[in-house]
This record gives sequence, C-alpha cells and structure tokens, in this order.
Amino acid sequence: MAEENKQVEATEVVSGQEEATKQVEVPKPVTAAETPVEPVKGANVYYFSNDKYYCVPIITPYELPNVYPITTEAPSKDLKNPKYDWGLMKWGEGDAKNLQAQIAKVEDSVKALTTSQASNLDEDSQTRVTYCSPSHAFMVYDDTVNREPLAFVRYHYDNSSDATAKGTIYYADASYDFVGPAINPEPTPNLYKLVPAVEFYENEERQGVFDGCITLINELDRALSQKANQVEYFDNAYLYMLRIQLEKDRDTGQPMLDLKNDRFIYAPADTAVNGKIGFVSKPDGDNMQENLINRLTEWIFQTAMIPNMNDQAFSGNSSGVALQYKLLPMKNRASNKERKFVHSLRHLYQIIFSVGTVLPDSSKNKWQDLSFQFTRNMPANIADEVNSAVNASGIVSKETALSLLSFIDDPKSEINRMEKEKDEEMKRVSQLSPAAMDFQKVNSDDEK
Repeated sequence: MAEENKQVEATEVVSGQEEATKQVEVPKPVTAAETPVEPVKGANVYYFSNDKYYCVPIITPYELPNVYPITTEAPSKDLKNPKYDWGLMKWGEGDAKNLQAQIAKVEDSVKALTTSQASNLDEDSQTRVTYCSPSHAFMVYDDTVNREPLAFVRYHYDNSSDATAKGTIYYADASYDFVGPAINPEPTPNLYKLVPAVEFYENEERQGVFDGCITLINELDRALSQKANQVEYFDNAYLYMLRIQLEKDRDTGQPMLDLKNDRFIYAPADTAVNGKIGFVSKPDGDNMQENLINRLTEWIFQTAMIPNMNDQAFSGNSSGVALQYKLLPMKNRASNKERKFVHSLRHLYQIIFSVGTVLPDSSKNKWQDLSFQFTRNMPANIADEVNSAVNASGIVSKETALSLLSFIDDPKSEINRMEKEKDEEMKRVSQLSPAAMDFQKVNSDDEK
C-alpha cells in the first residue's frame, strides 16, 4: 500500500506475549489502485467507508460484520475516489473536494483537541485524577521483569438484554472506545505518552485483608447460625406427660388440650404411679459451640494479622510498649502496604509531571526526588519517648533525637521553630536589660 494510505491496525494480546498496538491516523484520499491490501496470514481485510472517510482499509484479526460503516467488498480499481454507497450496496465515485475539506476539518479538530487537552483538562487547565473501581477496570502488563503497563481498560455493561461491554482502552499514545468486540478506529490522543492509569494494590495476589480467611469467616457464620437454631429448638421443645390422668372433655372424652399446636405429648395410665413431666430435648452442645466460636474468632484475627481489640489479654495491657508488641504484626503488614503505595504514588506523579503543566518540562523527572511520610494512629507511651529523646541529646543530632517523638511529624520544622523562639527570647531579654542602649529599648506605648 502507498504511504498515503492510512491503515487501522489492531493486534490482540495473547498470554501477555504480544504488545497490543492501536494506531489510527487521519486518512487521505486514495484511489482504488492504491486501496487493495494484501491480506496478512491470519488477518482479515475490511474497508471503512462513510461520509467522513470514503475508503480506509482495515487489517484486523477479528471477524467484523458487513454492516455500516464496514464492508468486506473491495472497491474497483477504476475508481479514483472510491466511496461505498450504502443505499445501493456498491462502490461509487466520491467527491474529492468534499473529502479534502472534511479531512482539513478533522485535522483542525484534532489540533484543537490537542490544544485543549494540554493538561488533561478541565476549563482551568488543571490535571485531574479520579478513582476507578477494580470491578470495572483492569491493567494489562507485559511479561518482562519490569512488568511495564501496556494498557488500561475501563468498561461497563449497558442495560440491554445481551449486556454488551462498553468502555475505553488507554494506551501510551492514544485511547480507543469499544463496544463489544468492535473498536472505534478514531483515536483520542494521549499527551502523557504513558498509560494514564496507576494500580494501587496491597499484594501481588490482589487480595484484601480478610481474603485469606474467608473460609474461617464462613465457618464462624455457620456456627453462629447453628447457635441461633439451637436456641429456637429449645423454645419449640415438646412437653411430655407420662402416666398422669388429665381431666377429659365430657363430649369428646379427650383431654382439654390442643396436643398438636401446644406441642404436647400425653400418655395417660390407670394409676399415677411414677408419673413424669418434662421436655423432649437433645443433649446440650453449648460448651462445644462456644469453644468453636472462640477458636474461629482467634484464628481469623491471627490470619488477618490484626489484633482483636475485644481480647481481654489485649485490653488489659495499658503499657505503650505492650500495645506496640501486640500491634507488631499489623505494623509489619502496614509497612509492606506503604512500600507498594509509595511505588504507585511515584508512578502517578511521573505521569502527572510528564505533561509540563504541573512542573516545567525541565523538572519532569522530579518525581524521583519525592519523599512520602505516613503517620500511623498508634498508641504510644509519651513519657518513655521524651526520656529517650532527652537521653539521646548530645549523642545524636537534634533531628534524630526529635524523630524519636511520635507526636512530632517534621523534626526539621520543629528545630526551626525552636531556634526562632530562642532568637525571640534573646531579643526580648536584651531589650529589657538595664545595660541595653536606648535604640534597643522598646517603648510599650509604641508596641501598642
């Protein structure tokens, strides 16, 4: 095909071994002699034709239906500007001038779109970030060691009976809308030149805190359900009365009781010797059920690496050091999550800084210099921390000593505030000293 022809190429990702590529450019007028395309092995050749694009060859591994605006019929070589007539269902001659005007309009709109999207873009040219639920979006990575992102797919299902998936595929260079297996050949430029999405995950298995102990949680629910059924069973227990005579109805000769609805078992005898009254019940398994519930509860918290705040052994220790040891497994889990969160945040700022709207182009690599600090809401023994900081003074730097205090977020800022207070105190002392010069003394009336 001649270089003027613009071709839509779509390659599906197979087992992560082939990089998905989608390249679409504004088509130019082609003649029928330039239009025919030699089919690639395993690919199909179609022709896209509407009022905007008269004849655009498409090579794709998918099988597309012969419906507007895609046809499987190739144009005749005698046509200079082939355009498919969907009314007559055949190729005809298109208006070259009209096509040139439409292409110029499309090019202008693409330029305007590029200009308006220079920072991804709301009315104030502000870069925006939004959240996508993992139930309606996913990332596609390559199979290299670095696991670089290839694409980001955001989708949803419409309300039709066939529940067709609709959404957008985001690549590093452009994004494409799709409906079912059909992909719109018209791209939307991606000015970031990176896949504009970042996945924040807790672990490589993409599991939550309690995903590893779901079976234990289900078993605990079943044990509690059986416990509730046991209580209901005792409420509905039958009362039995053996070898005891009750007063009978004169008309029917039967005891004056509703044996069925009252759950009553009645077995009279001629004499009331050894008469018995009681409830029909099975052996009580309450202790066994309680032990099972307590054991399952303990296993759930241990597997999730989260302390049980209702545990008597946990709540009985009021010491800050003891609480720190109790919370150690959860702290380790939080540290692992922080490392992965920092990695995702750096990638996010790498994308944001790549455009040049937040920072100039010369500083687009500043995302590597970012530092992140996470403050955990943990119980601490303030008195012990202060003693440790005082004992460390003179041995380590002030910043290191102050970092031992959990209630100080930024030791450097704290040192600056301390120096500022010290300078102000020295200035106030010098002003109140009798030996101070007149210009150093401050008139209280002037201060007011």
